[in-house]
Amino acid sequence: MTTPSRPQLADPQGFLLSLFQTAVQSAQPLHGMERHLPPPPKGRTLVLGAGKAGGAMAHALEALWPQDAPLSGLVVTRYDHTPPRPEGLAQRIEVVEAAHPVPDAAGLAAAGRILELTRGLSEDDLVLCLISGGGSALLTLPAEGITLGDKQRINRALLESGAAIDEMNCVRKHLSRIKGGRLAAACAPARVVTLAISDVPGDDPSIIASGPTVPDASTCADALAILTRYRIDIAPSVRAALEAGTLETPKPGDARFAGHEVHLIATPQQSLEAAAEAARAAGVAAHILSDEIEGESREVGKVHAALARAVARHDQPFARPCVLLSGGETTVTIRPRQPGAAKGRGGRAGEFCMGLAQALQGQDNVWALAADTDGIDGVEDNAGARVAPDTLARAQAKGQRLTDYLERNDAYGFFGGLGDLVVTGPTHTNVNDFRALLVL
Repeated sequence: MTTPSRPQLADPQGFLLSLFQTAVQSAQPLHGMERHLPPPPKGRTLVLGAGKAGGAMAHALEALWPQDAPLSGLVVTRYDHTPPRPEGLAQRIEVVEAAHPVPDAAGLAAAGRILELTRGLSEDDLVLCLISGGGSALLTLPAEGITLGDKQRINRALLESGAAIDEMNCVRKHLSRIKGGRLAAACAPARVVTLAISDVPGDDPSIIASGPTVPDASTCADALAILTRYRIDIAPSVRAALEAGTLETPKPGDARFAGHEVHLIATPQQSLEAAAEAARAAGVAAHILSDEIEGESREVGKVHAALARAVARHDQPFARPCVLLSGGETTVTIRPRQPGAAKGRGGRAGEFCMGLAQALQGQDNVWALAADTDGIDGVEDNAGARVAPDTLARAQAKGQRLTDYLERNDAYGFFGGLGDLVVTGPTHTNVNDFRALLVL
């Protein structure tokens, strides 16, 4: 391996940020969409979609779809996540915005309109569904007997419980009139082609945005078990409906899904590979640990720290200089607060970085960056955070005790106080967590 020249790594954090930017750029919808587009149909082409990448996906489709072929529809994305319209690009798809991660009335209205647009479709029509992470909250249409307030409360409880994304989405599917395959079922007899950007470990289309266009193998009993496991209260009428199976989703083998297609136009693995290629081009060995890492964020940080320390101290299992890359979707379990205590701010990436810094204990020659590829860590305005060999020393000099911030899940406060937040703004894509550790 070629040893990197001194100028290339004179700024370790700048180098790691460039890898993150490369990963994000590789997941932009325009790069992966064209090869999966079907030809225009005999009838009409309707576009429906939801997710944090929804606006960018709509723009990409408008640019790639034949200009003489009819195209119309509606896509919902998160507030402030619609990218500027490219100059000269005519609007053919309506893009609206709503709240994430807790749904609001705007998302409810958009989901109702999307479902209404499926009425009257024929077998000559084509429905292109643009699906990306965040679609679960944005595509909110509660099942019969469930209010928006019920969904908001359950959603908040799930987000704070530490439940994995597949568990949360199992519950969401069964409390919805549009998720869990119900949107595609409503499109029958039209052909449905789903173009998805994966933000979930394993890239399972039935989990991405709670799978509105694909059949669902999970059951009402599964959803009820998850709610019970995490001690999330639900109304007696909802419990009775789950117990009776009246909120069941369309299952694999359902004839309404015949002839449908699902294509992943961007995935976490592809973005990690793009970052690894950029690192190698700079003369730094790159090792992708996994794109499917799950678990409690701070604990995942400690595991990454152990590996980085082994490399830094013993050149094992990898030789220096190298960068360790990983993705997936970790979770944060919100700790109970003492009465009157301030609420912590932060998300998965920041919590990972706190666990990492705690376990590294100022290890020489190790730098790290963790960020969410959508540009938003949790509900804050940062994408993630940075860790350096002097992180703990600088915190101590400022009177910041890392254990205090961990106790209240306050990654934003800890790294904000050090000037170590990574702020990018919305990236208009979403392939989930990105983590990079540089060992020199």
